This record gives sequence, C-alpha cells and structure tokens, in this order.
Amino acid sequence: MKLFILSLLFVINVLNLSASQNPIDDETLKKMIGKMLIIGFEDEYIDENSKIVSLINRYELGGVILFDRFYNDKTKIKNISSAKQLKQLTLKLQSFAKKPLLISVDQEGGRVARLKPKYGFEATPSAKAVSQNDEYMSKHIYNALAKTLRQNGINCNFAPVVDLALNPNNKVIYGLNRSYGAASSEVIKYAKIFMDSLENEGVVSVLKHFPGHGSSLGDSHEGYVDISKTWSEAELEPYRELIKSSKVPMIMSAHVYNSKLDEKYPATLSYNVNTKLLRQELGFKGILVSDDLQMKAILSHYSLEEIVALSINSGVDMLLFANQLTTQDIDALVDVIFQEIKNGNIPMDRIEESNARIEQLYKTYKFK
Repeated sequence: MKLFILSLLFVINVLNLSASQNPIDDETLKKMIGKMLIIGFEDEYIDENSKIVSLINRYELGGVILFDRFYNDKTKIKNISSAKQLKQLTLKLQSFAKKPLLISVDQEGGRVARLKPKYGFEATPSAKAVSQNDEYMSKHIYNALAKTLRQNGINCNFAPVVDLALNPNNKVIYGLNRSYGAASSEVIKYAKIFMDSLENEGVVSVLKHFPGHGSSLGDSHEGYVDISKTWSEAELEPYRELIKSSKVPMIMSAHVYNSKLDEKYPATLSYNVNTKLLRQELGFKGILVSDDLQMKAILSHYSLEEIVALSINSGVDMLLFANQLTTQDIDALVDVIFQEIKNGNIPMDRIEESNARIEQLYKTYKFK
C-alpha cells in the first residue's frame, strides 16, 4: 500500500511538473503582451473596420488613452468632441472588446483636462485651485468629475498628481498648477479625496509621477530631465502614506533621472526605483504604468528593444504608447516584445506577474 501511494505521488508530481513546463503558445503570449499595453489612436468614431478595433481583438489590449486634440495640431479633433460623441465612442470600444478594456484620460482639472467646457463638460479646477477649498467643496468638485467620467465610459483617470510644488521654475508641474502644494500633508489630503471620488464611481485612479517630478527643471516631453540635485526624500511621502493608508490601484512612473536612486537609468527603466524602492521598500502591490514611452526623455536615448525590455524588467506592468508625440505601429511593438521574451531578454515570469496584477485590477473593479 505504501509503495502504491509513493508511486501515485510520483506520477502526480511528474504530471504537475509537465503541466507547469508546458510552453505558452505564441498567440496566447502575444495576447499577454497586448494586455500590458495602453495605446492612443486617431479616431473620433469607430466601427468594426477601424484599426483600433482590429488591434483590440487581435491582442486583447489592456487599454486605450483618449485625447481631445492632436499634440502637433490643436485645431484637429482626435477622440473627444462632445459628451454624446464620447459616450458613443466608449460604448463602441467596450462592445468590440472581448476582454476588459481600460479607457483612460488625463483629467486632472485646470490646464490638464481632455473633457473641456467647450465640448459641453463641466469645468474642473486645477489642483492648486482645489487646494484652496475646504474638504467639503473638494469632495463636491471631485464627486462631480468622477460621475462625469463614469457616465461617459471612462474607467481609468491618470490622476491625481502627487508631485510636490517645490520648484517655482518648474514649468510642467508648478507652472501649470498641477500640484496641491509644497507640503506633503496637503497633497495627501486632496489626493485621497480625489481617489475616493473616483473609486466610488468605479474609476481607477493613477498616482503620478513616481518618484517625484515636482522639483525638476525640465519637461520629459521635450528631453532628458535630471533631478539628482533637486530631488528630496520628501517627494516620496505622498506615495508612502497613500500606499499605507488607502488602496492605490495604479501608479505612473516618471521619465526622470536621479543618480541618488539609480546611477544609470531614468525611473521608468530603473529596477532600483520601480522594484527595490516602490515595491520592496514602499510596499506597493498594484499596477505600475509607464508615462508615455514616446516622450523624448526616453525615445531619444534608447532603442525600442531597450525601452520595452528595461521598463518591463524594472517592474513596469503596463506600457503607455500615447501616439501623440510620434506614431508607433502596434503590430511591430508586440513583435519586438515577443522577440525580447523569446530571446530571453525579458523573463516570462515578469509577463505572468504583470498579467496577474492586471487581472486582479479587473476583479477589484468588477470589469467584465
């Protein structure tokens, strides 16, 4: 009897080992890659023949990002022109998606808002303006915004900004009134209100820009940004406290270089920043999404192969290609990531790990 049991256990172990070593077929792997992508596209209206629809179906894309206008031609409508049009677009996107699809925007308020009053949407004040209100009024402002997003089919908002307003010469954060203030306590308070409003409406919030963009002098849209001499530990406080005190579903990385944290790579490509600091030290368990990987701070210094391998290996779970600053062919992008995996430059367990985090987000927010 003992011999029979030992033999049975041996057979079970062999079967389990064989199952775990079964290779993932190429089509499944490309869909796992697709789930890790958030991409921009050019259409205001879509149908079954649209390029974005074929990509959603072919790769089961993780998400899309919507813009009201083209970056290089502000007179030209891209994805948003009215509430009626936006609702129709998001309904179509979800109807064509076989799997859950994140439909995201940058709707911070103030200067950074894709749903603008001129398209019929209610204006949202900037972070700086919100911080001059009490908590009751701030909740009213963000509750209204979150409801508008949900009603128009947006289920992911790249906000709130938790950068500290530390540098008056900073044009991209301080200059655009995107920060709640220089004190981390104020930033934490108002960011939490924003996050709670979004969560109550089933919209995913995204803290940005990790590990801090508020002390920088440059704009990573335009080129390399070195914060080594200006960054301080205080810029981590909003992340540390929000991760400890509340559910943080997503965080966005910044394309900033900080030799104090990594002597070689900017944050988006840095294992030291994204895994050792964010996950191991700060305890973040959610999804890390890159800032737009077509920004010059990244694209001008690294090849596409380096960008995807370094970012994924650093701990980034979802790669953002907004297709605003330039255009990335998505079939080619998937093929590059696929080959990097096949070549052993990206370990398969990183793909599985990121896919598991994305699946957990779907379950938490009951996306279908």
